[in-house]
Amino acid sequence: MDEARAREVLAGAEVLTRPAEARLLALGENAVFAAGDLAVKVGRDAELLDRARREVAVARWLEEAGVPAVRAARESALFVDGHPVTVWRRLPEPVRPTEPRDVAVLLRLVHELPLPSSFALPPRELLGGVERWLRLAGDVIDPADAAYLRERRDGFAAAAAALSPHLTPGPIHGDALPRNVHVGPDGPVLVDLETFSADLREHDLVVLALSRDRYGLPAEAYDAFTRTYGWDVREWDGCAVLRGARETASCAWVAQHAPSNPKALAEFERRVASLRDGDPTVRWYPF
Repeated sequence: MDEARAREVLAGAEVLTRPAEARLLALGENAVFAAGDLAVKVGRDAELLDRARREVAVARWLEEAGVPAVRAARESALFVDGHPVTVWRRLPEPVRPTEPRDVAVLLRLVHELPLPSSFALPPRELLGGVERWLRLAGDVIDPADAAYLRERRDGFAAAAAALSPHLTPGPIHGDALPRNVHVGPDGPVLVDLETFSADLREHDLVVLALSRDRYGLPAEAYDAFTRTYGWDVREWDGCAVLRGARETASCAWVAQHAPSNPKALAEFERRVASLRDGDPTVRWYPF
Protein backbone atom coordinates (compact mmCIF):
# COMPACT_ATOMS: atom_id res chain seq x y z
CA MET A 1 0.00 0.00 0.00
CA ASP A 2 1.44 3.33 -1.06
CA GLU A 3 0.16 6.81 -0.23
CA ALA A 4 -2.04 6.98 -3.33
CA ARG A 5 -3.81 3.74 -2.44
CA ALA A 6 -4.22 4.82 1.19
CA ARG A 7 -5.81 8.07 0.05
CA GLU A 8 -8.28 6.15 -2.11
CA VAL A 9 -9.35 4.15 0.94
CA LEU A 10 -9.50 7.29 3.07
CA ALA A 11 -11.85 8.92 0.58
CA GLY A 12 -14.00 5.80 0.44
CA ALA A 13 -14.34 5.71 4.23
CA GLU A 14 -16.19 9.04 4.18
CA VAL A 15 -15.01 9.99 7.67
CA LEU A 16 -13.46 13.34 6.71
CA THR A 17 -15.17 16.31 5.09
CA ARG A 18 -12.20 17.02 2.81
CA PRO A 19 -10.09 13.84 2.61
CA ALA A 20 -7.95 15.21 -0.21
CA GLU A 21 -6.66 17.88 2.17
CA ALA A 22 -5.63 15.41 4.89
CA ARG A 23 -1.93 15.43 5.76
CA LEU A 24 -0.01 12.15 5.75
CA LEU A 25 1.76 11.73 9.09
CA ALA A 26 3.18 8.21 8.70
CA LEU A 27 3.24 5.29 6.28
CA GLY A 28 4.13 1.91 7.74
CA GLU A 29 1.82 -0.87 8.84
CA ASN A 30 -0.78 1.87 8.64
CA ALA A 31 -1.08 5.11 6.75
CA VAL A 32 -1.92 7.81 9.29
CA PHE A 33 -3.65 10.98 8.12
CA ALA A 34 -4.55 14.13 10.05
CA ALA A 35 -7.28 16.66 9.31
CA GLY A 36 -8.80 19.14 11.73
CA ASP A 37 -9.33 17.51 15.11
CA LEU A 38 -9.22 13.94 13.75
CA ALA A 39 -6.56 11.40 12.82
CA VAL A 40 -7.37 8.41 10.62
CA LYS A 41 -5.44 5.16 10.33
CA VAL A 42 -5.71 3.07 7.17
CA GLY A 43 -4.38 -0.46 7.62
CA ARG A 44 -2.10 -2.02 5.02
CA ASP A 45 -4.32 -5.04 4.34
CA ALA A 46 -7.34 -7.06 5.50
CA GLU A 47 -5.23 -9.17 7.87
CA LEU A 48 -5.03 -6.17 10.20
CA LEU A 49 -8.81 -5.85 10.68
CA ASP A 50 -9.05 -7.80 13.93
CA ARG A 51 -6.12 -5.85 15.33
CA ALA A 52 -7.78 -2.55 14.39
CA ARG A 53 -10.99 -3.58 16.13
CA ARG A 54 -9.07 -4.56 19.22
CA GLU A 55 -7.16 -1.27 19.22
CA VAL A 56 -10.43 0.65 19.50
CA ALA A 57 -11.52 -1.61 22.38
CA VAL A 58 -8.17 -1.05 24.11
CA ALA A 59 -8.60 2.72 23.81
CA ARG A 60 -12.00 2.54 25.55
CA TRP A 61 -10.59 0.29 28.28
CA LEU A 62 -7.64 2.60 28.96
CA GLU A 63 -9.95 5.60 29.11
CA GLU A 64 -12.10 3.84 31.71
CA ALA A 65 -8.96 2.91 33.67
CA GLY A 66 -7.70 6.51 33.61
CA VAL A 67 -4.52 5.73 31.67
CA PRO A 68 -3.45 8.65 29.43
CA ALA A 69 -3.80 7.38 25.87
CA VAL A 70 -5.13 8.37 22.48
CA ARG A 71 -8.94 8.24 22.33
CA ALA A 72 -11.06 6.76 19.54
CA ALA A 73 -13.46 9.11 17.75
CA ARG A 74 -15.59 6.23 16.43
CA GLU A 75 -16.77 3.24 18.44
CA SER A 76 -15.66 0.64 15.92
CA ALA A 77 -13.27 0.02 13.06
CA LEU A 78 -14.49 0.35 9.48
CA PHE A 79 -13.61 -2.04 6.66
CA VAL A 80 -13.22 -0.18 3.38
CA ASP A 81 -12.24 -1.89 0.14
CA GLY A 82 -10.14 -4.50 1.91
CA HIS A 83 -8.54 -2.15 4.44
CA PRO A 84 -9.33 -1.49 8.12
CA VAL A 85 -9.93 2.16 8.97
CA THR A 86 -10.02 3.63 12.47
CA VAL A 87 -10.74 7.24 13.49
CA TRP A 88 -9.08 8.98 16.44
CA ARG A 89 -9.19 12.27 18.29
CA ARG A 90 -6.17 14.21 17.17
CA LEU A 91 -3.69 15.05 19.87
CA PRO A 92 -2.46 18.61 20.43
CA GLU A 93 0.99 19.51 19.18
CA PRO A 94 3.77 18.09 21.38
CA VAL A 95 5.33 20.44 23.89
CA ARG A 96 8.68 18.63 23.76
CA PRO A 97 10.27 15.47 22.37
CA THR A 98 9.45 12.24 24.17
CA GLU A 99 12.13 10.91 26.48
CA PRO A 100 12.54 7.28 27.56
CA ARG A 101 11.55 8.18 31.12
CA ASP A 102 8.14 9.29 29.76
CA VAL A 103 7.69 5.77 28.40
CA ALA A 104 8.55 4.31 31.79
CA VAL A 105 5.92 6.43 33.56
CA LEU A 106 3.18 5.08 31.30
CA LEU A 107 4.43 1.51 31.40
CA ARG A 108 4.21 1.52 35.18
CA LEU A 109 0.52 2.45 34.85
CA VAL A 110 -0.18 -0.19 32.22
CA HIS A 111 1.68 -2.89 34.11
CA GLU A 112 -0.44 -2.27 37.21
CA LEU A 113 -3.68 -2.98 35.33
CA PRO A 114 -5.60 -6.24 35.58
CA LEU A 115 -6.71 -7.92 32.38
CA PRO A 116 -9.79 -6.30 30.76
CA SER A 117 -13.08 -8.06 31.45
CA SER A 118 -14.99 -6.99 28.33
CA PHE A 119 -12.62 -8.37 25.70
CA ALA A 120 -9.58 -10.63 25.44
CA LEU A 121 -6.04 -9.50 24.87
CA PRO A 122 -3.98 -11.95 22.80
CA PRO A 123 -0.45 -13.09 23.59
CA ARG A 124 2.24 -10.82 22.19
CA GLU A 125 2.81 -12.30 18.75
CA LEU A 126 6.12 -10.54 18.34
CA LEU A 127 7.16 -12.93 15.60
CA GLY A 128 3.69 -13.39 14.15
CA GLY A 129 4.17 -10.80 11.41
CA VAL A 130 7.43 -12.22 10.08
CA GLU A 131 5.84 -14.41 7.41
CA ARG A 132 3.55 -11.64 6.18
CA TRP A 133 6.38 -9.09 6.01
CA LEU A 134 8.59 -11.49 4.09
CA ARG A 135 5.72 -12.32 1.74
CA LEU A 136 5.14 -8.63 1.06
CA ALA A 137 8.84 -8.26 0.23
CA GLY A 138 8.46 -10.86 -2.55
CA ASP A 139 11.51 -11.62 -4.65
CA VAL A 140 13.11 -8.24 -3.96
CA ILE A 141 14.97 -9.75 -1.02
CA ASP A 142 17.39 -12.67 -1.23
CA PRO A 143 15.48 -15.96 -0.65
CA ALA A 144 18.36 -17.13 1.53
CA ASP A 145 17.85 -14.15 3.82
CA ALA A 146 14.13 -14.89 4.07
CA ALA A 147 14.87 -18.54 4.91
CA TYR A 148 17.39 -17.44 7.55
CA LEU A 149 14.86 -15.17 9.24
CA ARG A 150 12.21 -17.91 9.23
CA GLU A 151 14.68 -20.24 10.94
CA ARG A 152 15.51 -17.57 13.54
CA ARG A 153 11.81 -16.93 14.07
CA ASP A 154 11.10 -20.58 14.82
CA GLY A 155 14.06 -20.90 17.18
CA PHE A 156 13.30 -17.78 19.18
CA ALA A 157 9.57 -18.55 19.33
CA ALA A 158 10.34 -21.86 20.98
CA ALA A 159 12.87 -20.30 23.35
CA ALA A 160 10.49 -17.48 24.33
CA ALA A 161 7.71 -19.95 25.12
CA ALA A 162 9.98 -21.62 27.68
CA LEU A 163 10.96 -18.45 29.58
CA SER A 164 10.31 -17.95 33.28
CA PRO A 165 9.38 -14.28 33.83
CA HIS A 166 10.72 -12.05 36.58
CA LEU A 167 7.60 -9.84 36.55
CA THR A 168 4.01 -11.00 36.84
CA PRO A 169 2.55 -11.37 33.31
CA GLY A 170 -0.39 -9.19 32.31
CA PRO A 171 -1.34 -6.31 29.99
CA ILE A 172 1.52 -4.80 27.98
CA HIS A 173 1.77 -2.15 25.28
CA GLY A 174 3.82 -4.43 23.07
CA ASP A 175 5.84 -1.78 21.22
CA ALA A 176 6.96 0.58 23.96
CA LEU A 177 9.12 2.99 21.98
CA PRO A 178 9.37 6.75 22.52
CA ARG A 179 7.68 7.28 19.15
CA ASN A 180 4.58 5.63 20.63
CA VAL A 181 4.34 8.21 23.41
CA HIS A 182 3.21 11.78 22.74
CA VAL A 183 4.02 14.53 25.24
CA GLY A 184 1.28 17.13 25.10
CA PRO A 185 0.36 20.00 27.42
CA ASP A 186 -1.15 17.55 29.93
CA GLY A 187 1.83 15.20 29.91
CA PRO A 188 2.74 11.96 28.11
CA VAL A 189 0.04 9.79 26.50
CA LEU A 190 0.24 6.40 24.81
CA VAL A 191 -0.44 6.12 21.09
CA ASP A 192 -0.47 3.18 18.65
CA LEU A 193 -2.35 0.75 20.85
CA GLU A 194 -2.64 -2.02 18.26
CA THR A 195 0.04 -4.26 19.80
CA PHE A 196 -1.54 -4.32 23.30
CA SER A 197 -1.30 -7.88 24.56
CA ALA A 198 -1.43 -10.09 27.63
CA ASP A 199 2.05 -11.51 28.06
CA LEU A 200 5.40 -11.07 29.78
CA ARG A 201 5.86 -7.51 31.02
CA GLU A 202 9.50 -7.93 30.04
CA HIS A 203 8.49 -7.55 26.38
CA ASP A 204 7.87 -3.84 27.01
CA LEU A 205 11.23 -3.37 28.70
CA VAL A 206 13.40 -5.16 26.16
CA VAL A 207 12.36 -2.59 23.55
CA LEU A 208 14.52 0.18 25.01
CA ALA A 209 17.33 -2.18 25.96
CA LEU A 210 17.57 -3.01 22.26
CA SER A 211 17.29 0.68 21.38
CA ARG A 212 20.34 1.32 23.55
CA ASP A 213 22.36 -1.36 21.78
CA ARG A 214 21.15 -1.08 18.17
CA TYR A 215 19.62 2.35 17.57
CA GLY A 216 21.95 4.71 19.39
CA LEU A 217 19.87 5.49 22.48
CA PRO A 218 22.30 7.22 24.88
CA ALA A 219 23.21 5.21 27.95
CA GLU A 220 22.10 8.03 30.26
CA ALA A 221 18.65 8.09 28.66
CA TYR A 222 18.33 4.33 29.11
CA ASP A 223 19.44 4.66 32.73
CA ALA A 224 16.74 7.29 33.31
CA PHE A 225 14.20 4.83 31.88
CA THR A 226 15.24 2.01 34.21
CA ARG A 227 15.33 4.32 37.25
CA THR A 228 11.83 5.58 36.52
CA TYR A 229 10.44 2.11 35.91
CA GLY A 230 12.31 0.62 38.86
CA TRP A 231 14.08 -2.32 37.22
CA ASP A 232 16.54 -3.08 34.42
CA VAL A 233 15.42 -6.00 32.26
CA ARG A 234 19.06 -6.72 31.37
CA GLU A 235 19.38 -8.22 34.85
CA TRP A 236 16.97 -11.00 33.81
CA ASP A 237 18.41 -14.17 32.28
CA GLY A 238 15.66 -14.25 29.64
CA CYS A 239 16.57 -10.85 28.21
CA ALA A 240 18.75 -12.22 25.41
CA VAL A 241 15.91 -14.42 24.15
CA LEU A 242 13.36 -11.60 23.91
CA ARG A 243 16.01 -9.33 22.43
CA GLY A 244 16.79 -11.91 19.75
CA ALA A 245 13.12 -12.34 18.95
CA ARG A 246 12.62 -8.60 18.63
CA GLU A 247 15.70 -8.22 16.44
CA THR A 248 14.33 -10.92 14.14
CA ALA A 249 10.94 -9.20 13.93
CA SER A 250 12.48 -5.76 13.42
CA CYS A 251 14.60 -7.03 10.57
CA ALA A 252 11.66 -8.75 8.83
CA TRP A 253 9.47 -5.66 9.32
CA VAL A 254 11.83 -3.63 7.16
CA ALA A 255 11.53 -6.20 4.35
CA GLN A 256 7.94 -5.23 3.51
CA HIS A 257 9.13 -1.76 2.49
CA ALA A 258 11.93 -3.04 0.26
CA PRO A 259 9.91 -3.33 -2.99
CA SER A 260 9.20 0.40 -3.08
CA ASN A 261 12.12 1.84 -1.11
CA PRO A 262 15.78 1.17 -2.01
CA LYS A 263 16.89 2.58 1.35
CA ALA A 264 14.71 0.01 3.12
CA LEU A 265 16.31 -2.78 1.09
CA ALA A 266 19.79 -1.56 2.01
CA GLU A 267 18.82 -1.38 5.69
CA PHE A 268 17.27 -4.85 5.55
CA GLU A 269 20.48 -6.26 4.11
CA ARG A 270 22.54 -4.46 6.78
CA ARG A 271 20.41 -5.93 9.55
CA VAL A 272 20.45 -9.46 8.20
CA ALA A 273 24.22 -9.34 7.79
CA SER A 274 24.69 -8.22 11.40
CA LEU A 275 22.49 -11.06 12.63
CA ARG A 276 24.34 -13.60 10.52
CA ASP A 277 27.65 -12.28 11.85
CA GLY A 278 26.40 -12.45 15.43
CA ASP A 279 27.51 -8.86 16.00
CA PRO A 280 25.16 -7.13 18.49
CA THR A 281 27.01 -3.80 18.18
CA VAL A 282 26.20 -3.02 14.52
CA ARG A 283 24.07 0.14 14.44
CA TRP A 284 20.64 -0.09 12.81
CA TYR A 285 19.02 2.95 11.22
CA PRO A 286 15.61 4.22 10.13
CA PHE A 287 15.18 4.60 6.40
